[in-house]
Amino acid sequence: MYEQLMQPLDLGPTRVRNRIFNPPHGTSLSHHGVVTDDLVAYHLSRARGGTGLIILEGMTVHPSYGFEDSFLYAGSDRIIEGLNRLARSCRDEGTPVFGQLFHAGRGVRLSHDGSRPLSYSASDVPDERYRVVPVSMPNDMVWEFIESYVDAAGRLADADLDGVEILASMGYLIPQFLNPETNRRSDEFGGDAEGRMRFLREIISRSRARIGSGKTLGVRVTLDEKTDRGLPAEAMIEICQSLEADGHVDYFSVISGSSSAPDGWIHVFPPMSVAPGFVADDARRLKQAVSKPVLVAGRINQPQLAAEVLESGKADMVGLARALIADPEFVNKMASGRAEDIRACVGCNQACVGHRLAHFPVSCIQNPVSGRERTMGELKPAQSSKKILVIGGGPAGMKAAVVAAERGHQVELYENSTRLGGQVNLAEALPGRAEFGGVTTNLVHELDLAGVKVTLNSQIDESSLRDIEPDHVIIAIGARTRLPEVEVDGVEMVDSWSVIRDDVKPGNSVVIADWSCDWAGLGVAEKLARAGHYVRLLSGGCVAGESIQAIVRDHWIGVLHQLGVEMIPYARFYGGVDGSAFFQHMTGGEAMVFEDVDTIVSCYASQANHDCDWIAEIDGLNVSLIGDAISPRTVEEAVLEGLRLGRSI
Repeated sequence: MYEQLMQPLDLGPTRVRNRIFNPPHGTSLSHHGVVTDDLVAYHLSRARGGTGLIILEGMTVHPSYGFEDSFLYAGSDRIIEGLNRLARSCRDEGTPVFGQLFHAGRGVRLSHDGSRPLSYSASDVPDERYRVVPVSMPNDMVWEFIESYVDAAGRLADADLDGVEILASMGYLIPQFLNPETNRRSDEFGGDAEGRMRFLREIISRSRARIGSGKTLGVRVTLDEKTDRGLPAEAMIEICQSLEADGHVDYFSVISGSSSAPDGWIHVFPPMSVAPGFVADDARRLKQAVSKPVLVAGRINQPQLAAEVLESGKADMVGLARALIADPEFVNKMASGRAEDIRACVGCNQACVGHRLAHFPVSCIQNPVSGRERTMGELKPAQSSKKILVIGGGPAGMKAAVVAAERGHQVELYENSTRLGGQVNLAEALPGRAEFGGVTTNLVHELDLAGVKVTLNSQIDESSLRDIEPDHVIIAIGARTRLPEVEVDGVEMVDSWSVIRDDVKPGNSVVIADWSCDWAGLGVAEKLARAGHYVRLLSGGCVAGESIQAIVRDHWIGVLHQLGVEMIPYARFYGGVDGSAFFQHMTGGEAMVFEDVDTIVSCYASQANHDCDWIAEIDGLNVSLIGDAISPRTVEEAVLEGLRLGRSI
């Protein structure tokens, strides 16, 4: 079924062994602008997993956007040694490595000392997302930037990387020159389309001369920036045709979205609510217009989808970024007929994009080993096999059970409901969130592979505990809801979990008291609005969904706006009486009264479930608590704690 995906391909002078590549994505695993052992281990894991090509994260090229605490910096010779070590390690596993060069231009959100640095662009057109007014580069500075790109390309070649990719996409510096909306220049780098293209053309032609014909040279482009002022697809296609005619480029790589505006940014790291493989049709348009290979990436997380993109002729290679964070063995599993064993990415953005944008090492809520390969990559067998009882079948309990069983322990898992998954079952029941259920699907499959004995609809008591005689008990029974301690009289108040499970039927006019500011408030608001309810979402943070990854939140807020949900921030819930809900503005202190309310839905803090505290009091029994059974948090912490405990017993 995946034979075409496993065919080799020539990208200029570089032959790749299959059609799967790992696209550039920030990892926060570099240090002071250079490669670290952690970054080598991260990419080596994917090379060993069978990935055909690795294109490293964007490396900055000029001191004006150095920020060496956040990016690899190709503007210094210091980068060469580490890149060479990384490339050799991956090439020894059969995977060539390219490096990507970029400059954000006006899109600056970082600082060296807390003050705002100057940003530079083609013209002084303000940036909508970062609210920055850039400096229009003097002509001599444009040439300086060009030489910075060329010098950086030379360093990548000197490091013996197999290729260089120029980032000309997503609204960064080069597209700021290409787009007449952001390039108002009248010199040789502005004016007509030829002038606006000169910056990119000079970078490419001079980089080719510097790296020679023995290295691959590619360009990453965006055909649809998903924002009103982006460069039209037709213009980018013409640019690519001109670049191909120049004879220096070996491939084109297509992505979507733009960093310059919130709507475009959502599509750079598309959440699960965006259709899988949505960029493939853009790649098809470009492939019909050029003869060089076309690569594509953008929410491709299943081998079937990757195969369809290739077989339908939409692209020549398929990029998996988050999919390979979730499962570095994706390609090996697919190639060996074990595609059903792939741990599929669910597009939550929490520990991958979320970590990166917060400047923490990249990881995955399902695969905490990602980004921790050096410390957690090797799973050592247990010194002696023990009998382990896991109580609770949410993500924490399932992960602990899997890891312990993989190390050679005899593991039994007991869940008192009829279904594994815990709170994942709530999250996946919300509109547009069904894919999140993949967390449970993946873990259930891993339980089966690891040989864990699972008993559903069964509660542990003293008698069953004596019958099992475990050497170690893991309590992972999660959390339970609670309502805030406020006065409510003459208006119905229910908890969000009951609404999601359809245990209750809210009235027509609903106020959501959203203390948590996470997926529950947003999801319940969407669920009820789609069902025809009048919904007011009162959040205790500065914005609804403040606690979840910004791209997921921002897209969701757009959906709620379209549905007519009223969203009010900084609202502290005080209670409800006779059809009115009472809040207080959290900073101003004024009362906020909402009338004609049928139902108040509370998204209040859940609390750890203490039903199994009695087990921890048994003398001589080894007992561990993990996940929400300690303190309510998210799937990420649950799985990470399950992994750590499973490794330690």
